[in-house]
Amino acid sequence: MLTADEFFLIAHNDTRGKAKLHPAATSLGLAGGLLGELILYGHITVTAGQVGVIDRRPPADALAHTVLDQLVGEAQHQSVRTWLSFLAQTSVTSVGERLSRAGVLRRQESRRLLRTSVTYQPIDLNVVAWPATRLRALLERAEPPSVPDGTLLGLVAAAGLTREVLWSAGPRAHHRLNLIIPALPAPLKELVAHTEAAVGAAVLRGAP
Repeated sequence: MLTADEFFLIAHNDTRGKAKLHPAATSLGLAGGLLGELILYGHITVTAGQVGVIDRRPPADALAHTVLDQLVGEAQHQSVRTWLSFLAQTSVTSVGERLSRAGVLRRQESRRLLRTSVTYQPIDLNVVAWPATRLRALLERAEPPSVPDGTLLGLVAAAGLTREVLWSAGPRAHHRLNLIIPALPAPLKELVAHTEAAVGAAVLRGAP
C-alpha cells in the first residue's frame, strides 16, 4: 500500500470513516504523503524548501501521475509549502477515491439540506486498522524500518497522529520513533519538517 493510502487509513481508523485529526492536519499530511511517494519513486526531490522534478516519466500509479503532471505543468511554483497547500485542497478526496477504487473503502454520499458530503467508509475493519498495527510492531523491533515506512512514520508524527500508532506501545517504541525521523534521507526529512510546520500554522490560524 502506498504512503498516502496508509496515512489516510491511520487518520480515518473509524467505522464511519471519520477523521481523527483537525481537517487541515489530515489534508496536509496526505499532501505530504503524495509528495513523499514521488520522492520515493525517484521523480522529485526536495532541497532548501524547493521541489525539483528529476524524472518526468509517468509513475505507474494514476494519482501519482496526476500530481507529477501538476508539478511539471506549474514549474514556476517550486516552494514545498505552496505545493503542500495546493495538494491539500483535494488530497482527502483524491486518496479516498484511490482507496475506493482499490476496494479498501466504500464511497458514501449523504445529503443534508442543499449540501452533499462524501465519506469513505471501511469495507473490512481489519484492513483499515492494519497500517497503525504494522507501524507499532515495526517500532518494537530492533531492526530499522524501510525508508517508505520511516517516511510514513515521519508524516504521522508531523500531522499529530502519533497516538494512533503508539497508544499501546512501550517506551522503546517512543524512543525509536525519535531516532527514525532524523535518519531519513535529506529530501524526505525536509518534506516531513515542512509538513509539520504547515500543519502547525494551519491549526494555529484555525484553517478548515
